[in-house]
Amino acid sequence: MFNKKHIIPAQCRAGRGLIKMDQATLAGAASVSRNVIIDFEKGRRVPTKNNLAAIRSALEDAGVEFTNGDAPGVRLKKKKR
Repeated sequence: MFNKKHIIPAQCRAGRGLIKMDQATLAGAASVSRNVIIDFEKGRRVPTKNNLAAIRSALEDAGVEFTNGDAPGVRLKKKKR
């Protein structure tokens, strides 16, 4: 079963693409090394629970919304009126 707080490599790549964020910028925002981002996005390894949470949080803070469930995805957060 897919954990609603978990993200997959494709979501990380797609989220960065939506907000035009490079791997180095995401690494800095999440306080992880760029290699953690590279390896995760290429499917080489899954970051530690804390690092994965930091990556997700950095993307969310930048405006990415994760749509988890049967078909995990990403979209831009709707702006509050």
